[in-house]
Amino acid sequence: MTLKISLLALAMSGVFAAPAMAADAANQALVDSLASNLVVKYEVVTNDGAGAGLDCQALGSEWASCGVAKLHLTNQGADVNSKDWEIYVSSIRRIQRVDNDQFAIEHLTGDLYRLTPTDKFQGFAKDVTVEVPLVVEYWVLFESDIMPSWYVSAEGAEPKVIASMSNIDDATSYEKPMPADGWKRTKDDNNVLMNAQTRYEANRTSTLLSAQQIDNQILPTPAKQLIKVGPQVDLSSIKLDALDLPTDRADAIKASLTKLGVTLSDTGYPVTIKLGSKVKQAEGYQLDIGKDGAIIRGHDVNGAFWGAQSLIALIGVDDKRVSQMSVEDAPRFEYRGMQTDVARHFRSPQTLHKLIDQMSATKLNVLHLGLTNDEGWRLEIPGLPELTEVGAERCHDLSETQCLLPQLGSGPAADNQGSGFYSKADYIELVRYAKARGVTVVPEINMPAHARAAVVSMEARYQRLMAEGKETEANQYRLTDPADSSNITSVQFYDKMSFINPCQPGAATFVAKVMDEVAQMHQAAGQPLTAWHYGGDEAKNIMLGGGYQDPATTKPADLVAWKGNTDWSKQDKPFGKSPLCQKMIADGKIADVQELPVYFAKEVSEMVKGHGFSTLQAWEDGLKYANSAKDFATDKTRVNFWETLYWGGFNEAMKWAHKGYEVVLSNPDYLYFDFPNEVHPAERGYYWATRFNDTRKVFAFAPENLPQNAETSVDRDGNAFVAKGDQDAVKFKGMSGQLWSETVRTDAQYEYMVYPRIFSVAERAWHKGGFELPYVKGREFSGETQFVNKATLAKEWNRFANLLGQRQLPKLDLQGVEYRLSVPGAKVVNGKLEANVDLPGLPIQYSLDGKHWNAYDAAAKPTVTGKVYLRTTSFDGKRTGRVTELN
Repeated sequence: MTLKISLLALAMSGVFAAPAMAADAANQALVDSLASNLVVKYEVVTNDGAGAGLDCQALGSEWASCGVAKLHLTNQGADVNSKDWEIYVSSIRRIQRVDNDQFAIEHLTGDLYRLTPTDKFQGFAKDVTVEVPLVVEYWVLFESDIMPSWYVSAEGAEPKVIASMSNIDDATSYEKPMPADGWKRTKDDNNVLMNAQTRYEANRTSTLLSAQQIDNQILPTPAKQLIKVGPQVDLSSIKLDALDLPTDRADAIKASLTKLGVTLSDTGYPVTIKLGSKVKQAEGYQLDIGKDGAIIRGHDVNGAFWGAQSLIALIGVDDKRVSQMSVEDAPRFEYRGMQTDVARHFRSPQTLHKLIDQMSATKLNVLHLGLTNDEGWRLEIPGLPELTEVGAERCHDLSETQCLLPQLGSGPAADNQGSGFYSKADYIELVRYAKARGVTVVPEINMPAHARAAVVSMEARYQRLMAEGKETEANQYRLTDPADSSNITSVQFYDKMSFINPCQPGAATFVAKVMDEVAQMHQAAGQPLTAWHYGGDEAKNIMLGGGYQDPATTKPADLVAWKGNTDWSKQDKPFGKSPLCQKMIADGKIADVQELPVYFAKEVSEMVKGHGFSTLQAWEDGLKYANSAKDFATDKTRVNFWETLYWGGFNEAMKWAHKGYEVVLSNPDYLYFDFPNEVHPAERGYYWATRFNDTRKVFAFAPENLPQNAETSVDRDGNAFVAKGDQDAVKFKGMSGQLWSETVRTDAQYEYMVYPRIFSVAERAWHKGGFELPYVKGREFSGETQFVNKATLAKEWNRFANLLGQRQLPKLDLQGVEYRLSVPGAKVVNGKLEANVDLPGLPIQYSLDGKHWNAYDAAAKPTVTGKVYLRTTSFDGKRTGRVTELN
């Protein structure tokens, strides 16, 4: 004891502190130098690893797919010979090998890797480029595949982002240009690369309509609309005579009118809103606009509110005159949703308010809010502070007791788009705001997989309370079995800490606590919870099955060349080596650990019922081991169906409905907005299910006749596919757009990905297109069939595209929404520039030098020679779109 005190005294006196401080200062200078001066360029050499001589199968690459990348590291500062640095690399593609013996790479968790020097490291000499070849699983096709914000660290030093990789908006600042065919997934990829010429051909069915042709159009399209003869009425000033609506709904209508520049006045055009409509369907309404006033009659409060939104939809930014008319309308689907993942990257309350405004304006009525995932926990839960103190923050803390490790290019400091949460007050206000606009918030607390933020946070809580000697309290909400030695790789490369262990008693206690607190928040907001989203998806070890095989346990005749070889003896099912779960098997509660996700879902459904909620909701694969919806305690069990159609989803969705589930179509190949808008490397997003989901493709989706989509779209590789329904007709609950935020860091990027695609979801969820055919069991669709009336589809799309381009987008400008500005198409005909855009009315500009820009006028096509640059601009002139070149 005396020796320890003496050493402590010496340390405090500074005798031992000086060398450590000197080392820290030296390491900080090293970190600062590398962060400031090391220029990183990521080069995609080839996505065809086999063509480059690699044995992707032997490497254990999924589906035997791998490629070659190369890091170019150029030191623009003074020579660096120290080996005391570490570079933390973010890679969504599994790095399987580094082919430069000066460096070693280690996988930490998720997409985070650590690059370190070996004994053979020769230093970073000034102005010398060091090349580091890498072998990566799968392929790198889009610029957004490469994560930004790699950072440098050293012992005792503050980590710093490498300055050359700090631009989170422009990936070209740290990437070399893609190979000419680098956008192809394989040599047989038949997708069409979008450039000025191919885009021009694709846009030819979108022709500019006159303002008179789109006047009086409502988004989404009503069931019945009759335009009457007579003078137009002026809605620039409105008198709200009577509003048979709750105060919050009435205030929301007034706010929407005011944002559009409408004056609310006692001398304005009279508008009356009342309940009682001959439209007998829930949410239905009648709208009658006459010379002396308008009357809106709703079947219920929602119907009256949607009728008011239809009136507002008729009002333009500049022209506020509308024709006299009568409208009778009701929704196609009860559930019309938009899912938003705020866990991978945080979204500000203001951005969610704008989203709710646009959902409400177009009659979307469910905001499915993904509040938790591996990468973040975004909601304050009273009594569990670690969930937000640790789980809502990302920073460089290898112990993960202060925060989660950086993911998805968030960098080492806590002030990044990967950090943030909603306080209890924030969330109550958000739900209250949505309620006033007819939008129901469905919170998703994902489990048992995709739960790393919760698991790590509760481990930090456990350690804190154990240090305080509070063992019982420490275990109360613990979510993992400390004796579980299972070797797991989750879908996004996390280990067993990605899973809440249902066998751990703390798991059920945790869920009950969170559910109770969230329910109280909804009660306080005046929108009591009716549905609880359990998540449930992807609770598996990806190394077992799928694109992998084990040569030791697979018959030689069953081995295939297009799967990666792995040793399954070293892999486990989730919870496979958890003693707590083995005891449950021994006690007869489950037969196998693969039953645990559904076992837990059943347990959660009991809690949902106990809280008085009617519905358990989940991603469909989370419930796949259940027999039917009757296995769960809730009155209703709802699934978001997210299988791709071309892999058989057209029949599987119907099977789920036949098992008694309420099915919300959430098909990724049509309804995922984290996928690119077009096939072009500069577009943001993942693409595992399709190479693009543009506004037109979403518009053309046929949700009630899923096989029909095989005639109007292609699969991931741009090839036609065949679909034939073998199920009896069913009624789906609804449909939903989705946006996962792995590559979507900022609020501006979020809005670029959501708008205007969300309006196509609103259109299809509310209104059945004239091109949609009734489902007929046994009818086969393909790229060769001619059942769909393509002329009707083209006509309806053109009207819709003009409505967006001429009326809806200017409204978004007015409300500060940074929607995607379409990239123009163009060609030169007889020396004249011909340009077009998918949403007619969106202003186009052209330039002959890339610096000086002119407005393009289709009525006076300019004469051009040489290279031409084109872009679109927002209507308010504040933003410009991505530039395309025409040679």
